[in-house]
Amino acid sequence: MTAIDLGLPEIGGLGEVPTAEAGQNAKDFTSDQEVRWCPGCGDYAVLAAVRQFMPSLGIKRENTVFVSGIGCSSRFPYYMNTYGMHSIHGRAPAIATGLATSRRDLSVWVVTGDGDALSIGGNHLIHAMRRNVNLKILLFNNRIYGLTKGQYSPTSEVGKITKSTPMGSLDHPFNPVSLALGAEATFVGRAIDSDRKGLTAVLAAAADHRGIALVEIYQDCPIFNDGSFDVLRKPDTAPQRLIPLHDGEPIRFGPPGEDGLGTYAVVREGFGLTVAKIDEIDATEIVVHDAGDLNLAFALSRLSDQELNHTVTGVFRRAHRSTYDDAARAQIDAATRAATGDLQKLLTGRDTWTVAG
Repeated sequence: MTAIDLGLPEIGGLGEVPTAEAGQNAKDFTSDQEVRWCPGCGDYAVLAAVRQFMPSLGIKRENTVFVSGIGCSSRFPYYMNTYGMHSIHGRAPAIATGLATSRRDLSVWVVTGDGDALSIGGNHLIHAMRRNVNLKILLFNNRIYGLTKGQYSPTSEVGKITKSTPMGSLDHPFNPVSLALGAEATFVGRAIDSDRKGLTAVLAAAADHRGIALVEIYQDCPIFNDGSFDVLRKPDTAPQRLIPLHDGEPIRFGPPGEDGLGTYAVVREGFGLTVAKIDEIDATEIVVHDAGDLNLAFALSRLSDQELNHTVTGVFRRAHRSTYDDAARAQIDAATRAATGDLQKLLTGRDTWTVAG
């Protein structure tokens, strides 16, 4: 896609956010609030990873904001020793957009769940991505409504037995990565809560990106959807299912083959992609990942199905496009410089009328 040049200066992912003094650690980002999630909840792992990761950004805590909506994941701001807001159901992207646009000095993060983001908040989410607001959105996906006690969510599988679908869900689930790419988000990634290394790598790439960054995180709900992603964690099943992405490298996965690089690969099939055994194809057929290729990113997102037979993780897309908040500030600055300043003339101009009393 062609980048739109608004004449704005080239800046990194963090913009003009003031940097902190060296020496911050995870404890500095830990609030005094008791963490209150169910034992075994995947949210704990994500919280630990984020706390450990944040000091590496070198941003002052007072210039960091976490905004959440409603749901189990939305307790996140309480547990971070930063500024934060526990906002309205589904509206976190809208509130975060206002923050990012009005305060260039803030690093703004959104924490949301599959129900919060993709049901009542779906419209706010897709437009934040379309606008390319400089936000980092962590979408916790456990395929269930946990806070309201186990109803099916927009990412639940077809046929899912829940309290609200006792005969099985009839809804076809959203693929959050496909949705984000369809809205032309400039950064899209996926990670698993239990994979600290992979999650941290995706978070680091998202933080370094200037523009919208959506990271879907597969996360376990041990109470209402226990073991939903176990096949992606178990040593005997995970290698055949997980497809890690590395920009500029051939997409190979599975148990080590003779060359130690995996026994399966992603190859092209018509206009899409499929999986093949490496010993049954030529090495030149293996797809090389290009995070700048939107069509490839979307095709990769379609390899992931509700049975998790093949689940792609890592950075799907990373592309440059001018951000909404940068453009809005530039427009305001231009208008301010051009203003001649006659408030009375403005108030009594042609769009006002005198009404006889």
